[in-house]
Amino acid sequence: MTDVRLTLIDGFELRYDGEPARLPLGSQRLVAYLALHGRPLLRIHVAGTLWLHASESRSCSNLRTALWRLGGGRKSVVEATTSHVGLSREVVVDAHRMATLARGLLADPATAGGLESAELVGDLLPDWYDDWVLLERERLRQLRMHGLEALAEHAIREGRYGQAIDIALAAVQADPLRESAHRVLIRAHLAEGNAGVALRHYHEYRRLVGDALEIGPSHELEQLVADVVA
Repeated sequence: MTDVRLTLIDGFELRYDGEPARLPLGSQRLVAYLALHGRPLLRIHVAGTLWLHASESRSCSNLRTALWRLGGGRKSVVEATTSHVGLSREVVVDAHRMATLARGLLADPATAGGLESAELVGDLLPDWYDDWVLLERERLRQLRMHGLEALAEHAIREGRYGQAIDIALAAVQADPLRESAHRVLIRAHLAEGNAGVALRHYHEYRRLVGDALEIGPSHELEQLVADVVA
């Protein structure tokens, strides 16, 4: 059985038994769209979404071409009928794994085991700008950010402050303006007894959001460092 793996995090790549497949952009978009929806879809819906500005007949023709270009004995990546088209269930998709890991952390961070923060880092197809990609990218982004924060909070509760700081820094790097990530990082520094570091980071964040958004930290963050400032 062929091992088929689809990468959508930080860019598109399809591999068969470890060997990358060269696909034209139309076929890449088709595979990615089907992967992100996770179920068979009506052909006419897929065609109309991927080739939004083409006529119905032209978009359906483009879909047939994209399917044909997935050939070379490798059509099993997509399963198509006369009415529907969907990604084969045998394809392993990295974005699915990331979403599953993040949801697991939100349900129960204690189940993380040896999960590394790197497994929740990276954006979905960052160089693609289709509307359907932007929506899915933001959905996955929010999910993984909440997962990182939950993982860092769990590490703080267990007294693993170094790991908590590393995870929180990964969250801050992924979204520098996200206050909840900065709060977790500051909380980890305070729990470790490094009040000076926590306060320095607080002032860095305050300056950052002031310059970028012309707002200040929330009351919750102010209260977090109140005892240090007093």
